[in-house]
Amino acid sequence: MKNIYFLCLVLAFSFLFITSCKGVGDKICFEAKCFNIEIVSKPDELMRGLQFRKELPENSGMLFVFSYNDRMSFWMKDTFIPLDMIWLDDLRKVVHIEKDVPTCKEDPCPSYSPTKAARYVLELNAGSADKHKIRIGDQAKFDVRR
Repeated sequence: MKNIYFLCLVLAFSFLFITSCKGVGDKICFEAKCFNIEIVSKPDELMRGLQFRKELPENSGMLFVFSYNDRMSFWMKDTFIPLDMIWLDDLRKVVHIEKDVPTCKEDPCPSYSPTKAARYVLELNAGSADKHKIRIGDQAKFDVRR
């Protein structure tokens, strides 16, 4: 009987550990440069994005995953971190970049839209695209541990 309780306890802790590590180790890479990413795909996550966050660790970002290609517009309402926004198509090729997008201090906040349809949007700290020479046409590779 003790063995069953012990096994249940081990399984419960294993489940908690695995679910708490969701997304740990997810990366997106451009040639030799990789970024740790937080992936968002649920409607409430897509709407919130990086709002209200005070910092984004260096070499980290947020990847927005949409269910279809479109010209998704983004804005910086309640976002406190200047960002580079990188739109990627369904083949994970960079189709548009907005660099050094400033925080929005008051309404109305400007919107930023790609010139071509995209399925993914990567937000990085402002200056990252230039620092790591990310350009339109570059191919991204996803290393997702899900």
